[in-house]
Amino acid sequence: MALHRQLKFAATAAAALLLATTLSTRAEDGWIIKSSSASVEQTADKLVAAVEKAGAKVFARVDHAAGAGSIDAELADMTLVMFGNPKIGTPILQAAPQAGLDLPNRVLIWDEAGQTRIGYLDPAKLKARHKVSGADQAFDVMAGALGKLTDAASQ
Repeated sequence: MALHRQLKFAATAAAALLLATTLSTRAEDGWIIKSSSASVEQTADKLVAAVEKAGAKVFARVDHAAGAGSIDAELADMTLVMFGNPKIGTPILQAAPQAGLDLPNRVLIWDEAGQTRIGYLDPAKLKARHKVSGADQAFDVMAGALGKLTDAASQ
């Protein structure tokens, strides 16, 4: 009987650990957050390369830490990369022009206590935020692309 309780406890603990791990990669505010073993700059470089290789366009790369430095303030390394593909974004913008506030896609890469993080808004959250009806295929493709691109950048 004691072995049964130990196994049940172990299974419960494993399930709790799995749930905690899953939740840490998907923040409650709709962001999907991953860790990278590379620096912020290297991770941003890898993201830009993956985006360009995929045929999308990088519209901007914003170095927030450099901006803070310009006013003699300190900020941990933080870079925003904005990119998109009109084949994916246009159907969304046709269905809900206000989604242009969140498009092109933005991926934030930052240093969090020595650990590089890479995060982006879950396309499902974007769809819900702007009450987009239709463009389901575009959102599915966007979700897959963001997942693959950020995976490539975080490795």
